[in-house]
Amino acid sequence: MRCPFCSSEDTQVKDSRQAEDNSAVRRRRLCGKCAGRFTTFERVQLRELTVVKKSGRRVAFDRDKMARSVMIAMQKRPVDPERIEQMISGVVRQLESSGNSDITSDQIGALVMEGLAGLDKVAYVRYASVYKDFRATADFETFIEEENLVAHMDDKDTDVDEITDADASKNSKGQS
Repeated sequence: MRCPFCSSEDTQVKDSRQAEDNSAVRRRRLCGKCAGRFTTFERVQLRELTVVKKSGRRVAFDRDKMARSVMIAMQKRPVDPERIEQMISGVVRQLESSGNSDITSDQIGALVMEGLAGLDKVAYVRYASVYKDFRATADFETFIEEENLVAHMDDKDTDVDEITDADASKNSKGQS
């Protein structure tokens, strides 16, 4: 394994353990040349997947590219990284076990959307905004309504004007 820091091929495995519900092996490595430490993952690949883009262009499926897009949607969300990784692995397993070597970008997007819907609604909407190419705020509103993501306030909730009035009176008392 080549060192990501100095490109030396003189690296040693220092620790190996199961990861991602035993579907991957996590290896901690040490470079003999620069003493850099890094982690690699080994996963089973059922078949080579090719993504057929909307333009018709064909490219090799890149799990890391899909994971990056999910991580962008999940940024600053209170979800355990292990759950995110499990969702990503689940999407890859579904794609590999579909029976087709050629998959469309729409198939990938739909599976990621399905996985995010079960993890975090905010990340789901963030991903949808790119996947479905939202152009205006109305696109967000329409999507949120169609997906029944609107949170309804019940009669027990405090009115926004009441909160604003209470904050204003606290501020005026504090200034006197």
